[in-house]
Amino acid sequence: MMKIGIIDDEILARKVIEEYCSKIDNFEIIISTGNPLEFINFAQHNEVDLIFLDIEMPELNGIEILNAMIHPPKVILTTAYSEYALESYNYGVVDYLMKPIKIERFLKAINKVSTSIIALKKQHHESEELQIKHDGIPVNISFKSILYIQSFGNYLKIFTDTRMYLISETLINITKLLSVNFQRTHKSYIANLDRVTKATRTHLLIENTKVPVSTTYKVTVFEKLESLSKS
Repeated sequence: MMKIGIIDDEILARKVIEEYCSKIDNFEIIISTGNPLEFINFAQHNEVDLIFLDIEMPELNGIEILNAMIHPPKVILTTAYSEYALESYNYGVVDYLMKPIKIERFLKAINKVSTSIIALKKQHHESEELQIKHDGIPVNISFKSILYIQSFGNYLKIFTDTRMYLISETLINITKLLSVNFQRTHKSYIANLDRVTKATRTHLLIENTKVPVSTTYKVTVFEKLESLSKS
């Protein structure tokens, strides 16, 4: 399922995109707002695959929103002003839709972005290593060696068989880079489910560490553990 965000201060414009998105089977709109700051706050704590982003808005324009995000998702810009087209591509924007948006042009745009996202996710799942920068030096960490990951302020602690790595990143962003055996268990933790030796209603035991399982993630965690045990 592709998680969609819509940011546009015009209600009618949002409704058009919402209607178009409702026709796409694997699209799930998780936020639709006319408030850019609301979206930026939302994106800090939630994974978003693709956003439809208006350029001209009162508080922040679309380009300023992209500048404010460290790791922006895939972007399709929507606007009535063509003069921003050239500048927008400097931000890796996938496509640029002129208002009023026609369904044919909308479908052409999402075909571009969905192919890109599917290819990216496939690449991550086929990879056997997590690529990070530790103290400015590129490091490859085997997925099998990772025990769990813990949020630590604006940083993450990656605990492995041999050591702990401290990196500047968010749980939302690093989740996109991990293999399918990793699962968010808590607002501050991701666990490698392959390394779990015992599970209770409140925590997972990995080596000698109790990784907490919150109510929000409990059902998903135990469904995934059961699925892995059968595979």
